[in-house]
Amino acid sequence: MDRASGGGVLRLLLAPGAYRGAALLRRRGSYSVGKAPDCDLALNDPAVSRRHLIVKLVPGGVELTDIGSKNGSFFQGARFRQLVIGPGAAIVIGDSQLVLSEARRAGTEPAMSREDHFGGLIGHSLVMRRLFSLLERIAAAPGAVLIEGETGTGKEVCAEALHAASPRASGPLVVCDLSGVPPALLESELFGHLRGAFTGADRDHVGAFAMAAGGTLFIDEVGELAPEIQPRLLRALERREVKPLGATRYQPVDVRVIAASNRDLFQECRTGRFRSDLYHRLAVLRVRIPPLRERRDDIPFLARHILARRARDLTPDALSLLAAHEWPGNVRELRNVLVHATSLVPPGKLIGPAQLGIDEAARPAADLPAGLDWADGSDFHLAKKQIVQSWEKSFLADLMQRSEGNVARAARKAGLDRPYLYRLLRKHGLGPAEEES
Repeated sequence: MDRASGGGVLRLLLAPGAYRGAALLRRRGSYSVGKAPDCDLALNDPAVSRRHLIVKLVPGGVELTDIGSKNGSFFQGARFRQLVIGPGAAIVIGDSQLVLSEARRAGTEPAMSREDHFGGLIGHSLVMRRLFSLLERIAAAPGAVLIEGETGTGKEVCAEALHAASPRASGPLVVCDLSGVPPALLESELFGHLRGAFTGADRDHVGAFAMAAGGTLFIDEVGELAPEIQPRLLRALERREVKPLGATRYQPVDVRVIAASNRDLFQECRTGRFRSDLYHRLAVLRVRIPPLRERRDDIPFLARHILARRARDLTPDALSLLAAHEWPGNVRELRNVLVHATSLVPPGKLIGPAQLGIDEAARPAADLPAGLDWADGSDFHLAKKQIVQSWEKSFLADLMQRSEGNVARAARKAGLDRPYLYRLLRKHGLGPAEEES
């Protein structure tokens, strides 16, 4: 189905984003969706009826009509018989999610922002400028947003930027990081509690939903939410009301929810670890932030942006090394490496490969950290091991200081798995003897 503006074509696609031969919605009137082989969009899904939906182009979007399906059709968690949706909207039939996607005609380019940033997200690569264009549109929309991406890609920065560019910018932005909350307190953290609701509740506590009234609630690492609490979050999203622990009545809340996860929540739904109805309610609008390895041409740009605040710069060899590195911790890891490197180089001097701590070459003696010295003829491998260990310990000590001793927070800052960070801390005598429960 061709659209009149923007050179776009609307397609109904199978989530999560894979286009699997279902180029529907051209110019003729209506299309059938179901598992029957002769449907315009035939789905290999036992939970879908043979003829499940009729899809039709109407002014302002696409009209969907459920034609008496056995298991129903759902939008934002609610069953519907007929509704009109626009690009970016997602519906659920059976075990399949369908997304109305705006593709492009042959010979046209996807929408691309003229800016090299969106809030605190930085990049001038094509993939990032296309992302910024998408975020500009999402910011103005009212629906819930799911931000997906690896550790350190900037999901919280993205949420902050969406809030700042939204009609709710004058309201509060409340951050609720579920990975940093003990499981027993997750419900209280989200919905609040009254005094006496449980042992130790010696005063009322306002939950994140109530604190975000009139603004935006950012739920980070939503994939960590315990299964028994997921239904309560789903109700809060669908009914726009919450009940604090110990209360007898629900109270209305006016918030826009932005959630983030470094897990593949669609796959988590398939394995039963995450409720599919909650996923579909959170993923009304979805965005994926690409890892650094998928936008390497942004790395020198990002590095110079980070160092500009510290009036520092890099040698060409150092820039080449940064661009070649895999960056498993993404932008967060890049920032930490550069900030630490500035502490090893006097003001006015360029940062070279040796100060980055990510190459395999030994540093020249002139660049050795203070306290490391050996006589001529020392064993190369021993010297190299001492340098690496010294840099590693210094980095971890600085990381823990900036994280106020909180290992979970430190792991997020450094882009490291928490168990691996514990092993490093024990190795250097800097952390607790065993992992937190």
